[in-house]
Amino acid sequence: MEETPGTPLDPELYRDLVRRALVEDVGPGDVTTSALVPSGAKARATLLAKSTCVLAGLDVAREVCAQVDGRMTWTGAKRDGELCQPGDVIASFYGPASSVLVAERTMLNFLQHLSGIATLTRHFVDAANGALTILDTRKTVPTLRALAKYAVRCGGGVNHRFGLFDGVLIKDNHIRIAGSIAEAVRRVRETIADQVGQADQRRREWAIEVETQSLIEVDQAVEAGVDVIMLDNLSTEDMREAVRRIAGRARIEVSGGIQLDRLAELTTLGVDCVSIGALTHSAPAVDICLDIEIA
Repeated sequence: MEETPGTPLDPELYRDLVRRALVEDVGPGDVTTSALVPSGAKARATLLAKSTCVLAGLDVAREVCAQVDGRMTWTGAKRDGELCQPGDVIASFYGPASSVLVAERTMLNFLQHLSGIATLTRHFVDAANGALTILDTRKTVPTLRALAKYAVRCGGGVNHRFGLFDGVLIKDNHIRIAGSIAEAVRRVRETIADQVGQADQRRREWAIEVETQSLIEVDQAVEAGVDVIMLDNLSTEDMREAVRRIAGRARIEVSGGIQLDRLAELTTLGVDCVSIGALTHSAPAVDICLDIEIA
């Protein structure tokens, strides 16, 4: 993807997600709120950080307000990508008390999840200290990929492929089917050259990346002249040797259950980037609360 961390999300990427989330949570109506809250009551709600976190998803939270009740007004205090400390005010909104209560959980679900991704990403980016690029993967909750990858950008990470349609990554099962790395690369090049044609010059310029799981496969990928070589689950010793063998002839990506405490070691090896599935599949939700006062 080409978006920068500061590029706002296209509302078309989340409007229907918000709509479906509200249908799931509210259904035909909030029975508790209907029984307890007078119809004319107004309330002011404040979103507060309860832990140190990097924000992501404020536009989505605001969309929840808008869909629940267009009469609610929103005042932002922070922006996506900002670091918050416990007690910081993130945003506030005002409107019918019943609408505030209906919006609360759906809003927090999006904001806590996406800010969790941004926060974990920032931890990895800080640990890399500029020596490595931190990449995400396709390991995202189905239908939430655009939001998850946006959150990665808010945390300072970089998006890998958005999906199967916008980049070439030859993995182990592709190699098994093709018979070898050389044959897999040949077929991909042939397809790009012969089937895509001039209608999609962008695709012609795609880098070809190959996943390797041994030094033998690293040698084969170098021989095939690929653009990016992924070192998947290699030992530190083998990664160091792979860097020596590649010798600058391809960009080097490391993958395979990389934990935060291993980043310092990886920065000494001469690799270019690290792809981390945990950014989007295992990031813990951050602690953000909604305080409500009757106005």
